[in-house]
Amino acid sequence: MTDTDPSWDLYRSFLAVVRDGSLSAAARTLGLTQPTIGRHIDALESVVGTQLFVRSRHGLAPTDAALELRSHAEAMASTAAALLRAASGSGGKVEGTVRIAASEVMGVEVLPSILAGLAQRHPGVVLELALSNDVADLLRRDADIAVRMVEPRQQALIAMRVGTIRIGLYAHRRYLGRAGTPRTFEELEGHALIGFDRESAAIRGVQKRIPFLKRSLFALRADSDLAQIAALRAGFGIGACQMALAARNRHLVRVLPGLFEFGIETSVVMHEDLRGNGACRAVYDALVAGLKAYVRDQPR
Repeated sequence: MTDTDPSWDLYRSFLAVVRDGSLSAAARTLGLTQPTIGRHIDALESVVGTQLFVRSRHGLAPTDAALELRSHAEAMASTAAALLRAASGSGGKVEGTVRIAASEVMGVEVLPSILAGLAQRHPGVVLELALSNDVADLLRRDADIAVRMVEPRQQALIAMRVGTIRIGLYAHRRYLGRAGTPRTFEELEGHALIGFDRESAAIRGVQKRIPFLKRSLFALRADSDLAQIAALRAGFGIGACQMALAARNRHLVRVLPGLFEFGIETSVVMHEDLRGNGACRAVYDALVAGLKAYVRDQPR
């Protein structure tokens, strides 16, 4: 290992090769030449003093040292991207790039109408939407703003609670016409249920309140909430859905309304260092207002 600090270009090329699996693919991703990427990898290996990749039939396979280095390179990439986004919206102007983290369902089903209105009011704001059911680390700057459906626990964050999103059981009218409408939890066992594949911390929390929710009962298992909702709308069977979403489809009917219901506390969260960023503040305020309206308009 040398005492020379490697430039960010070396880490960027390294990360592209890890992600894409070859020098040529990484070169296409970064808009560089393959020899340039190769020189960057050679230089980084010289600096860290160890081999980072092994050539194989399928391209370049990362060594254990490369896998250890990857998380640090990804953190650097997140920080670099956050720096550019923060700089683009500095000076109090409502313009620049803002990255929003949200769950799949929120990002696909709820946020688009809110963001469309925001774009009309602030055409200088560019939005990046990162959709995952994993919780984005705002302190590591994976995103600027997050719609959280778990209680924010990190310090140095600004959080605004927008309310409780209520979840109920639903089925398409076509399915109920074919299979009948259950009246008790026991009768659910005779129906095609839609649910999760792998348990998560959030699911285990729901199971404490509704113990009958077991993977073995489901006729369709998917960890994608979007896949579950699509199956529900297609008439596959009975599944959980946000009440506000279900209300948009006149063919979805509430099942066991007096027995099955739970709520998810929802907040909009932003790193406190971004409070002076005009674009971030505009997006944060729009999300808070839009999601409060979404919660307020839920069926009673």
